[in-house]
Amino acid sequence: MKLVIVESPTKCNTIKKYLGSDFQVMASCGHIRDLSTKGKGGLGVDIDHDFKPDYENSKDKYKIISELKNAKKKASEVYLATDPDREGEAISWHLCEVLGLDPNTTKRLEFHEITKGAILKAIDNPRVIDMSLVQSQETRRIIDRIMGFKLSTLLKNKIGSVSAGRVQSVTLKLITDREKEIQGFVPSEYWNIEAELENGLKIKYENSLDGQNKTISSLEQAQKIVDSLSDEFKVDSLQVRSRRVESKPPFTTSTLQQEAYSKLHFSTKKTQSVAQKLYEGVDIGNNETVGLITYMRTDSIRLSPEFVNNSISFIKDNYGQSYVGRENTKQSKGMVQDAHEAIRPTSLNLNPKSIKQYLSSDEYNLYNLIYKRALASLMSAKQEEVTQVKFLNNGQIFKCEGVVTTFDGYSKLYETADQNSQDKKLPPLEAGQIIKSKEVTKEQKFTLPPSRFNEAKLVKTMEELGIGRPSTYASTISTLKARKYVTSDKGVFTPTEQGIETVKQLAHFFPPFMDTTYTSNMEKKLDDIVDGNDSRINLLRNFYEEFNSFYQVALKEMDKAKPVETGEICPVCFSPLVIKKSKFGEFTACSNYPTCRYIKPKETKPLEVLENEVCPKCGRPLVKRTSKNGDFYACSGFPSCRYIKGQEEQKKLDEITDKICPKCGKPLLKKKGRNNKGDFLACSGFPKCRYIESIK
Repeated sequence: MKLVIVESPTKCNTIKKYLGSDFQVMASCGHIRDLSTKGKGGLGVDIDHDFKPDYENSKDKYKIISELKNAKKKASEVYLATDPDREGEAISWHLCEVLGLDPNTTKRLEFHEITKGAILKAIDNPRVIDMSLVQSQETRRIIDRIMGFKLSTLLKNKIGSVSAGRVQSVTLKLITDREKEIQGFVPSEYWNIEAELENGLKIKYENSLDGQNKTISSLEQAQKIVDSLSDEFKVDSLQVRSRRVESKPPFTTSTLQQEAYSKLHFSTKKTQSVAQKLYEGVDIGNNETVGLITYMRTDSIRLSPEFVNNSISFIKDNYGQSYVGRENTKQSKGMVQDAHEAIRPTSLNLNPKSIKQYLSSDEYNLYNLIYKRALASLMSAKQEEVTQVKFLNNGQIFKCEGVVTTFDGYSKLYETADQNSQDKKLPPLEAGQIIKSKEVTKEQKFTLPPSRFNEAKLVKTMEELGIGRPSTYASTISTLKARKYVTSDKGVFTPTEQGIETVKQLAHFFPPFMDTTYTSNMEKKLDDIVDGNDSRINLLRNFYEEFNSFYQVALKEMDKAKPVETGEICPVCFSPLVIKKSKFGEFTACSNYPTCRYIKPKETKPLEVLENEVCPKCGRPLVKRTSKNGDFYACSGFPSCRYIKGQEEQKKLDEITDKICPKCGKPLLKKKGRNNKGDFLACSGFPKCRYIESIK
C-alpha cells in the first residue's frame, strides 16, 4: 500500500478514485506544526544563533499526526502532494520532519489541477522537496512572527490595539490615508451645459473657439454661454474611426476577486472559499468527482499550450474562424512569480450549464465566470465604429460620440464588468447640417473626493503595489475587519478610530516598515532566496537590526493612551470607572486595577416569556432567545435543561433506519443534505457522536 498525503480532506476521495486500491490518501489538514512560543519574547526563534526556529506540533493536530505515523509504518512508499506553492512546500517539509522521512529522497507530487490526467502524470513524474522554497517560507514566517509579536505587544500595552503585522498594517495605512484625503477634500464648483436637439440627440458643451471657457466655474460664466447661444446648432465635423477592444486575460487570484465582487457581489473571502471547492473536486454524477478549475492562488495569466490549442479548436468549431484570437501574454503590473497557470477550467467539455445541477448557486456562478473568461481570453477582439461629432453655435463648441459594434468578437461570450455592452447609435448626420434645439440646460456640479476602498479596489491596489501575495489578500482583509480596525458597509471600508490611531503610531515610530515599497521589496528579497541570489541569514540579520533599532525607540517614547473615563465612580474603592477593551468587546471597570478588580455588570433586558406554554421536559417557562440564525423559544432553565421548541418536530422528520452506528451502536437517521446534495445517514447520538456516511 502506498500513502499519498494531501492538505485538504476534500481532495482525498477525488484523488483516491484516480489512483485506485493500491493507494491510501490522507490529509494533513494544513500545517501540522508551527513556531513555538518559547524562548526570549515568546518568539519561538533563537535570534542569537542565526535565527534558529523552534517548531512544535500544533495541539489540534496530535490525532492527525498519530494517524499519519501509523499509516506511514504500513506504507511501502510515501508521496507528499501538498499545494503547489511556498506554504505547500513547507508543509511537505514539516511532514518529513515529523514522520521521519528524508526530504532529499521522499517523492513530492506537483499538480495544478485535480483531474485524473494531472494526478497520474504527477505520480509518474515525482520530484523532491525544493528546500529553497522551504527556506523562503521559513524566512517570511520568522519575519512575520518577530514583527507581529513585538508590534502587537507594544501596541496593546501602549494604545490598546489588538495586533499589527508586515502586510496587515501597510494595508490598513492605505485605507486610513484614503480617509485623510476624503476628510481634507475641498470640493470645487463647476457647471455642465447640455443641449437637446430636435432629432433627440443630446450634445454637451466642450469649449469656446477662443479656448477661454474650458472649465465653467460659476453660474455667471454658465449663464453667459447659454445667453450667447441661438436655437440653431451646425454640424461642423464628423470623424469616424475604428476601434479594437481586446479581450481581458484569464483570471489571476486578484482579478478573480475583483470581478467576483463587481459581478457577483462576493467578498474576497467568499470568492476564495468557493474557488477552493471548485479546485478540490465536485461530484458531477455517475460516481465521478473532478476538480473543475486549476489552482486558484496565482499571479500569472499564462495558459498551458494544451489548453490554448483545445480552446482554439473549440472556438473555431462553435463560433467560427473569425472568432479565433491569440493568447494574451501581457502581464499585469506588480511582481509576478508565474509559478502557476492562470485560473482556468480543467476541461472545456465541462460546460457550466451541463453540470449546473451538481453545483450550488455560488459554485455555478463563479465557475461560469472562470470558464467564460478563460475561453474569451483566446477569442478575437471586439470591433467598434466610433463617430465623434462637433457642433458650433456662435463660437461655442458642443460634442457627442456614437459607438456601434461592427463585430462582437469575444463579447459574444463574455462582457467584463467595466465595459458597456450597449451601443450608442447616432441619428443621420452630415457636415454643414443645421439642427434646431429643443432645450438648453445648465447644471451645477461639484468635484467629488476620492472614493473609499471597496474589496475589489483594495485587492487591485495591493497587487499593483506588491503588498502581500495572492494567498494573503483575503486573509488580510478578514483580519482588519476582525480586529475592528475597519468597518465594512456593503464591502466599502471606513477606518475606525482605533485603526487610525494604530496607523498613526506605527507610521511615526516605524516609518520604513509602513512604506508600501518596504513590503514590496521584502517580497522580492524572499524571491531572491528561492532563486539562490540571497541567503536566509543575510535577510534576517538586516531586517532585525533595522527593525529592533526602531522598536527600542518606540518602547521608550510611545505614549501610553489614557483610558476614557465614564464619569462614574467605582462603588468599591471610589476610583473613576473607565472603558476597557477585551477580545469580547468593551466593558466598564475600575481604573485602579489590579488593586481593585471591580467590573460594572452589563444591563440586561428581561427575557420575553412565551405565554400559556411551558417546557414539556421540566415545566419551566419558555423564553425567547436569539442566535445567528434568528429567534427561537427555549427552556428558561438552560443549561440544566436544553429543550428548544420545534426541535422535536425536526427529529421526527429524520427517518430512523435499521442500520446501527459502527462507532457508538445507536440507530442511524436518514437526513437531507444541504443545497440538494442528496440524503445521507447520520448517528442519532449527535452531537456526542458525529458519525455520518453517504447513501450510495
